Amino acid sequence: MSKLKKYVEESKNTKSPDLEIIDRGVSNLSDNPAFFELSHVTRLTLTHNKLTTIPAAITNLYNLEILNCFNNHIKELPQTISSLAKLKIINVGMNKLSALPRGFGAFPVLEVLDVTYNNLNENSLPANFFHLDSLRALYLGDNDFETIPPEIGKLKNLQILVLRENDLVAIPKEIGELQRLRELHIQGNRLTVLPPEIGNLDLVGSRQAFRGENNPWVTPIADQYQVGVSHVFDYIRTETYKFLYGRHMAADAPPPPKTADKSKKISRLG
Repeated sequence: MSKLKKYVEESKNTKSPDLEIIDRGVSNLSDNPAFFELSHVTRLTLTHNKLTTIPAAITNLYNLEILNCFNNHIKELPQTISSLAKLKIINVGMNKLSALPRGFGAFPVLEVLDVTYNNLNENSLPANFFHLDSLRALYLGDNDFETIPPEIGKLKNLQILVLRENDLVAIPKEIGELQRLRELHIQGNRLTVLPPEIGNLDLVGSRQAFRGENNPWVTPIADQYQVGVSHVFDYIRTETYKFLYGRHMAADAPPPPKTADKSKKISRLG
């Protein structure tokens, strides 16, 4: 008997907007086609299972607002997923995604996207990814990004940007255009300098967060970071730093070497 049958029948009977199937060893949603008839569901949680893909038929759940598939074995998402017009939150963290499907940036109201702990890089993002102008929080941590496209500056409503534990060697100056940004997490990369434009952002205070530890910063930034984040921002806003940054970029020095494979590659949950 399908592991889904009990949940499908209960959901049909109760018409509850919440459907949670957690840690039940589910590997294929198509085992029970009736699953895709649950159009009343608005919050779907499929965490800690064994899913390898999300079927295209997920679009039949046209009232979905939250989709949480954290900690599965998902290698791809269907190209049709962006037709879920009400979807506000997607969590596909701790999976095996190496790319996001073409057209992914077409979600009209998506506010939170979490793809932490995958195998994504700058070549994994579709051309329209940065059309997600409703996005408020973007979690790209623990992936394989070496750069972030300058189009990141188009996400004008972004308040939280998490890029920790990648292989970033540079941050684009266009991040300085994200005037609503209140949290920036870039710890655990290969960054040596910050673009002066980051000084345009309000990331210092009790309601803001800037995390930049465990990067091979140039000595002046490292020294300021030891004193405090506010000192880092005061420094990168100075003409002295702008001169240093320009000279550093002109030198075109090779980036710091990659560290050993990140622990995420060998310590996935499940």
